[in-house]
Amino acid sequence: MRFQQIERPLVLLIILALPLVAACQATSSSSARHGSIDLTRARLIDLTHSLDEKTIFWPTSDTAFNLEVLSFGTTPGGWFYASNAFCTPEHGGTHLDAPIHFAEGKWTTEQIPLERLIGHAVVIDVRQAASGDADYRLSIDDVRAWETHHGTIAPGSIVLLLTGWSSHWPDRKRYMGDDTPGDASNLHFPSYGEAAARLLVEERRVAALGVDTASIDFGASTDFIVHRIAAAANVVGLENLTQLEALPPRGAWVFALPIKISGGTGGPLRAIAVIP
Repeated sequence: MRFQQIERPLVLLIILALPLVAACQATSSSSARHGSIDLTRARLIDLTHSLDEKTIFWPTSDTAFNLEVLSFGTTPGGWFYASNAFCTPEHGGTHLDAPIHFAEGKWTTEQIPLERLIGHAVVIDVRQAASGDADYRLSIDDVRAWETHHGTIAPGSIVLLLTGWSSHWPDRKRYMGDDTPGDASNLHFPSYGEAAARLLVEERRVAALGVDTASIDFGASTDFIVHRIAAAANVVGLENLTQLEALPPRGAWVFALPIKISGGTGGPLRAIAVIP
């Protein structure tokens, strides 16, 4: 898969944001281990699927992404002008779940502090296990094995679960396990398990749980327990990520910035990784 290029304005945004990140994490031993980022040498990876007519939404969503062309062409004054309007549910494509999505009284989208959206990445690779089990769930043993090789997961980390499912995008049936319109009762894709989520959220105190599938709960879940565990602790979810295989197990920075919807339960997300 060819890595997408990051536009210059986004690079400038990163440059402006890095001092904030350094300030937020100045007291963290993790920050000292990782050091500063030299953007002239860093590699930038886009973790985001584009929003378009092929974007995958939850099967029970009544609407999907719609782009309406308002203007496109030469104006009466002689210059070119283009403008669109778009409409989309909050939860579809690469997006963020705000804690309010599954926990009354917790943060809405605009209330999430920036330090919860920018941080060190922990990438846990379960592609081998998931390739033989579409319902695979990250286990405590998986987390312990990762920590044996890479060290204890630091508070404030952004955990990214690499299942390999992004390779199925945008084939709805392969990605979701079923493509029956309006029916979410027969979905099959891997994600986090309850015990592992409790360890990461309640003991490691991570800032976010991300995954390259449609949900931080596995497809066949009926109680959405991982969402509930995360939301109760004001931990955000990052869903439908891509290109996680381009990241190292640790050492990358993640910037996961959603549309700032006041009162939102989530929103479309532009997520990138910076690899020093």
